[in-house]
Amino acid sequence: MLPSRTLLLPGLAILIVVLSCASLAIGPAPISPAMAVKALVSDQGSASIVVRDIRLPRTLLALMVGWIFGLTGAGLQGLLRNPLADTAVFGAPQASALGAVLVLYFGLVGALSWALPIAAIAGALVSIALVVAVAGRNTTVVVLVLAGLAVGGLAGAGTSLAISLSPNPFAVTEIVFWLLGSFEDRSMVHVLLAAPFILAATIALLAAAAGLRALALGEETARSLGVNVVRLRLLIVGGAAIGTGASVAVAGSIGFVGLVAPHLVRPFVGYDPARTMVPAGLAGAALLLAADCAVRLIPSGTEVKIGVLTAILGVPFFLWVIARRKAELAETPA
Repeated sequence: MLPSRTLLLPGLAILIVVLSCASLAIGPAPISPAMAVKALVSDQGSASIVVRDIRLPRTLLALMVGWIFGLTGAGLQGLLRNPLADTAVFGAPQASALGAVLVLYFGLVGALSWALPIAAIAGALVSIALVVAVAGRNTTVVVLVLAGLAVGGLAGAGTSLAISLSPNPFAVTEIVFWLLGSFEDRSMVHVLLAAPFILAATIALLAAAAGLRALALGEETARSLGVNVVRLRLLIVGGAAIGTGASVAVAGSIGFVGLVAPHLVRPFVGYDPARTMVPAGLAGAALLLAADCAVRLIPSGTEVKIGVLTAILGVPFFLWVIARRKAELAETPA
């Protein structure tokens, strides 16, 4: 197991570099990976315009959004000591999308306003707080999933209502973007819009990592070891809301990355919640980069939305985790 742990972070880093080069090369105008890198660092005419202005922003956004989703998923699973905890299960992406849609629907801000991620963050914070309040600290898988479904369903209904009442077809198109998720037509402005919030969320979540190890032994034990459990919850819930809101504000609703990424790396870190966080973030970045490359390779008249692809891949994984969890509970002696 030790060699696997030692090679995990370098292996993920190499995978991210390879996928980043592929992301810069793949598109309607094929460019070789070597030329893509060359066009990024030197003037190569039209190739440099394509790489720097079109493909670099979506590559950076896929990295940032995948990183924060993976990190958030690991943090929430450690906080609730539940393998199904994720922002998607909390209904946070749907609530973030609703917050963004409402400010756009009422014309309160523009699509590139700093108020947009703040509205999306507020939506995510409300959804996570609601699920935590309803499910409680020592919740079962069933209660957690039901609470998340209720909050996500309510947020989805609000977004559908906005679509139904919208008299402007262009507004409907914009709203559908938030529902499906995509990195298409993103620019460096979107990168700069999300970066400060994702950085703040990263700092908050990593600051809570050490406390998760003690929390795995139970709240009373964690308190006896000097862990401020209230502060720990605020850091993780706040970081999850900020990261999810900022991501949804620039990329729309993308689910299941935060659920899948921690499970992929957990066997290599000895199921330690503190050691899971950084590898889960890197795995999330790699997953979303790979998904973004895949949607550009799928033959279709229009580009498949990345939120659709992550849902298609994530739902079977989600069901597998539930089945495995059910089997573990059945084997536990009464």
